[in-house]
Amino acid sequence: MEVSNIKILRSALFTPHQSLRCGVSTRCGGVSPEPYELNMSMKVGDAEERVIKNRELFFHRLGIPLDKLAIPNQVHGSDVVRVSAPGTYDACDGLMTDIENVFLTVTVADCVPVFIFDPDIRAVAVIHAGWRGSKSKIVKNAVDAMTRQYGSDAKNFLAYIGPSAGVCCYEVGSEIADQFEDIYILHRSGRNLHLDMRAIQVDLLLDAGVPLNNIEVSHYCTICVPNLFHSYRRLGPKSGRMMGVIGMTG
Repeated sequence: MEVSNIKILRSALFTPHQSLRCGVSTRCGGVSPEPYELNMSMKVGDAEERVIKNRELFFHRLGIPLDKLAIPNQVHGSDVVRVSAPGTYDACDGLMTDIENVFLTVTVADCVPVFIFDPDIRAVAVIHAGWRGSKSKIVKNAVDAMTRQYGSDAKNFLAYIGPSAGVCCYEVGSEIADQFEDIYILHRSGRNLHLDMRAIQVDLLLDAGVPLNNIEVSHYCTICVPNLFHSYRRLGPKSGRMMGVIGMTG
């Protein structure tokens, strides 16, 4: 299958675990015209047949069949759903499973994708965290749900915080900034406030019991690296979407 110039971002923390599949797409490659390129979403005005082809190209590189995907209909909420089979899951922003060959996905364009792997129990989760999800502590909800459902111990978790809008570029109004502790707000004289969503996810993971050394944070900002990433903040409604995935093979 043709793979064009598709680029996949991976976690160094996850690399030693050969049965784990995890990656995040970029905008590079694909069959859609600009500005969509390697767009992975059916909901942004791109043609369905092109999105399917883009997904085929991306997931082929990862060795994942399209019929093994679990796809959430994201609503910027705090619900994390336990899944045991591929399919579409309504009104949730997190998925978790301990079933092999069920691959959990998340769609993003500035919001934070968070991937969690418990190598001891062998369970995974994926979370979509925008500012609303950050406020509702969805990442901590996911860790807590995995400990309840699978008997996991958070100190064994590995977590990868993927590419997202960085504090360098993620401007918010005071009505949003006021909902967060000041340590997460960057104040610049004469400029709008900036929110550090990545730092929020790190602290939520730490609060849930995940050790700092088990957390990897991507340095990429989706807003200020236009050659690699779709960005709703940069492109508006015409922005495509990246997709991240995590799952375990047998």
